[in-house]
Amino acid sequence: MAHTPINHPLRPLYRALAAIAGIYLIIFGVVGFIVGGDGHRVLGQGANLLWCIVSLLVGVVVLGVTVMGRNLDAKVNQYVGWALVVIAVYELATNRTDANFLDFTVSTVIVTIIVGLTLIMAALYSKVGSEEDAHAEQLAAHGGA
Repeated sequence: MAHTPINHPLRPLYRALAAIAGIYLIIFGVVGFIVGGDGHRVLGQGANLLWCIVSLLVGVVVLGVTVMGRNLDAKVNQYVGWALVVIAVYELATNRTDANFLDFTVSTVIVTIIVGLTLIMAALYSKVGSEEDAHAEQLAAHGGA
């Protein structure tokens, strides 16, 4: 069983980091949508209109579930974070080919991986539960019965 802390003392910090990541994606999406994307640099990154719209939608979802909480944020941030990392690695592998359909640059890949890893980290430490659940998790993590 994986060690996922319940009621971590720094949970508010990790939720704030997830919210900042969501706000960044929203700002990137809005600015890119206004600029028009396609071939322009938005916040130092290459972007096209499709990636700006995807970033805007993902940012709204991340910010929404982070505000809601209730362990929904832990699950959604985990899946969205891994999806962003997979997209970034794909775009890095196809950077100078016609398969780079999101028009990523290396800086876009780096930022997308950082945002994805931030969401994964936030998901790992933002789980909440009862005191009994937290105590049982602590015993399991530290070799107790």
